[in-house]
Amino acid sequence: MSTTALAGTPAPPRQRPRSRSARSRFAFLRRWVSPIALILLWQLLCVAGVIGARTLAAPTEVVATGIDLVQDGTLGTETLISLQRVALGALIGGVVGLSFAIVAGLSQIGEDAIDPPMQMLRTLPHFGLISLFITWFGLGEMPKVTLIAMGVCFPLYLNTLGGIRGIDRKMLEAARSMHLTWRQQVRHVIFPGALPQTLVGLRQSLGIAWLSLIVAETIAADSGLGYMINDAREFFRTDVIVVGLAIYSLLGLGTDAIVRHLERKALAWRA
Repeated sequence: MSTTALAGTPAPPRQRPRSRSARSRFAFLRRWVSPIALILLWQLLCVAGVIGARTLAAPTEVVATGIDLVQDGTLGTETLISLQRVALGALIGGVVGLSFAIVAGLSQIGEDAIDPPMQMLRTLPHFGLISLFITWFGLGEMPKVTLIAMGVCFPLYLNTLGGIRGIDRKMLEAARSMHLTWRQQVRHVIFPGALPQTLVGLRQSLGIAWLSLIVAETIAADSGLGYMINDAREFFRTDVIVVGLAIYSLLGLGTDAIVRHLERKALAWRA
């Protein structure tokens, strides 16, 4: 075939690649396939009688119970109480954990003074602590908030300390060669370098905060989601129990999504 004929042949149209946004939308939808399949299987097993009502309520019954709890105001009230406890405990634990990590990370003397007791305290079991806190503080809000604060403090402390200690020495040497003061090194090198690890610790801390709340509210509470679950257990109301657990899960996912959004904004400089 001649070169002229080849030159006159129109090139086949190139297929435009699918946009990244379209692929991400379909990837998001794919992630819902397995949860929906599990819920359908759960419903089928309940309808077939394989799973009894006293063992686990069917999804349709759980949804109906959730609607009833929303309409009578119970679910909203108990959820708000639990949110307040987590917010206060996370604030206190976050401030303490970050403060201790900064002092220990920036000073060898601070690390020698702070790190040993922190390492000992973080291994204490929550179930043992709640009994001690009740003895000290009674049955009010103090033991619950304190338990949540401890759950938040330690992961944030460990990750922030690791982030500060993991700063590349070459970056610090470069900062010194540019004649940056110690305060400028902390502000422009150490804190930005430790931020990714700190945000990882924050995600872990908020997850543990909800676990700590479950422990606190199911043992010593007269309000909140844990109290609602514990009260339902006495009457074998598995539908109410599942509703409470689902709200715990959604709240945990919600707080994690908020931190991931902050992470994308704060670490936009990363590839």
